[in-house]
Amino acid sequence: MTMDVAATLDPEIAAALAESPIGSIDFGSFTFDSLPIMRDAMANMPAVDLPLTTTVSHEVVVPGATGHDPTVRVYSPPGPGEGRPCIYWIHGGGYMFGSGLTVDARLNRWAEEFECVAVSIEYRLAPEDPYPAPLDDCYAGLVWTAAHADELGVDPARIAIAGASAGGGLAAGLAILARDRGEVTPCFQLLIYPMIDDSNTSASSLIKGAPVWSREANDLGWRAYLGELAGGDDVPAYAAPARVESVAGLPPAWIGVGSLDVFRDEDITYASRMLAAGIPVELHVYPGAPHGFEMIVPGAAVSQACQRDMSAALRRALRP
Repeated sequence: MTMDVAATLDPEIAAALAESPIGSIDFGSFTFDSLPIMRDAMANMPAVDLPLTTTVSHEVVVPGATGHDPTVRVYSPPGPGEGRPCIYWIHGGGYMFGSGLTVDARLNRWAEEFECVAVSIEYRLAPEDPYPAPLDDCYAGLVWTAAHADELGVDPARIAIAGASAGGGLAAGLAILARDRGEVTPCFQLLIYPMIDDSNTSASSLIKGAPVWSREANDLGWRAYLGELAGGDDVPAYAAPARVESVAGLPPAWIGVGSLDVFRDEDITYASRMLAAGIPVELHVYPGAPHGFEMIVPGAAVSQACQRDMSAALRRALRP
């Protein structure tokens, strides 16, 4: 049975996508050779005015373990503080584009709302730097954040990891890696439509004409990140968290995804596995919403609901 995307798409989002530059980009039509064009197109999207903020931010180069020292942007409330919670943020972009260093209105808002510190990692991008390079950078930034908790005014027991799309996939992989290495113990994971299953075999991965991020775009992203391993039998769970043998011992989670997102079913399955293992998980499926909906059309009612749900979950995790 084929889903009628046009009939199911939230009307507010449909109207905005018809007017938005991102609504006209077909990510699935790009190749590795044309990736620079895609990156330029994304970097040159019309800039949205950032809301006024009291948050201050600065960049820090942190030591990496594999010969590359990544940079983080640290957001803090204006005054001194200690023992604050921390949100460790991983940006999206299909593993192929995006930046963790552009000033992010969402992180400004969270830093103000929860009186917390936010740390955003600039990880290397595929296909130039495939797995494990992006995850290595994310792990290096997390270890640095925990090791410099005093200097940052952060409580190392209240570090939540958060990410969207490929960043959600990296956040989920980072939670598994942190569990297995035992150096840092995140208190929570906020996974916004995470990209976690390279197999592209779920029912939702077959949605024809999925807005914003299609099956073809998904295939390109995974091939960039995993190369010839993508879709095969030898993909590590750190790279594609849906493949993890056991979810036991992972942090509590919030997972949100739209009903028109190709990631819908892999995210529902991952949440179900954690619930079955006794891990507290809050799962939301937003009706009529495609990939990236709450960023692309923040004023839509469904987007506002998503923002409220995320804020409520972070408040419970960071300020219980």
